[in-house]
Amino acid sequence: MDGVGDSEPVVRFWKPHGVMTAFTDHEGRETLADYIDVPGIYAAGRLDRDSEGLLVLTGSKRLRGLLMDPGIGHPRTYLVQVEGIPDRGALERLASGVELKDGSTLPTQVERLVEPPLLPPRRVPIRVRRSVPDCWLRIRLTEGRNRQVRRMTAAVGHPTLRLVREAIGPVTIDGLTPGEWQALDDHDVAALWSSVRRAESTSRPARAQRPRGPRWPG
Repeated sequence: MDGVGDSEPVVRFWKPHGVMTAFTDHEGRETLADYIDVPGIYAAGRLDRDSEGLLVLTGSKRLRGLLMDPGIGHPRTYLVQVEGIPDRGALERLASGVELKDGSTLPTQVERLVEPPLLPPRRVPIRVRRSVPDCWLRIRLTEGRNRQVRRMTAAVGHPTLRLVREAIGPVTIDGLTPGEWQALDDHDVAALWSSVRRAESTSRPARAQRPRGPRWPG
């Protein structure tokens, strides 16, 4: 949809733990096809098999392309259960940028939650050590490297135990349960497009100033 007139469906889906972000799998593992029966739609981005939460699926190549464009920086928000209790220094490192093997991460918004979020139990329980406390963070990224959240929390000494994507721009998992999908109405689709366009327009000046040459890995 480059405007409200696009008829391509846009679906939000709460991917359960253990489900592949694909409609087929040669190893016989659970896929999106086990849950979604809308033809002609594909995931705009992915979640690892051991991660949970929001996927946006659509038949619009334009929308998928923009949502997956690493140069646009469209926001994604994650609920992250980590081992241990991060101190101020660890939170500041996550927020300002963590040095990974493929370069430093961009600044993020990080919040340590006072209470655990209201989430259904994971169908495969997490492994916890009774002698080690844990806590929940809310992390908002504008980039999408492979297993980025897990690598970031590990880099500051707090491995991720459970990862749930809560939102992609204005689209959230609110009102869904694991394995449930819902088609977005025109208002929600328009809000998503507005969010994408805003991120795209914000990214243009920065991209124009980047030196030409090989892209930074990741």
